[in-house]
Amino acid sequence: MVAVTEDSDSITFPVKVHPRAKKSAITGEIGGALKLSLTAPPVDGAANQACVEFFAKSLKVRRTSVSIASGERSRSKIVRVAGVTAKQFWERLSSQ
Repeated sequence: MVAVTEDSDSITFPVKVHPRAKKSAITGEIGGALKLSLTAPPVDGAANQACVEFFAKSLKVRRTSVSIASGERSRSKIVRVAGVTAKQFWERLSSQ
């Protein structure tokens, strides 16, 4: 199970990004992190931007509410989302 950490105003969770996929989607879980396939290449921050946009759309929040807390130059990232609880996170992801 993916560990979602809830703070007073945001959540954080681990993501393992697989760039240059056929479509952008959560494709499972790997090593305690969400496995996220992205169509974007890992060049010039394109995959990071695609990751932020994917979670903003999936969780129905503004793009400015989603950030990469750590791992900007790695496939393993920690994503932070403001204004969402852990319960809302799981509900919104499961409704896709």
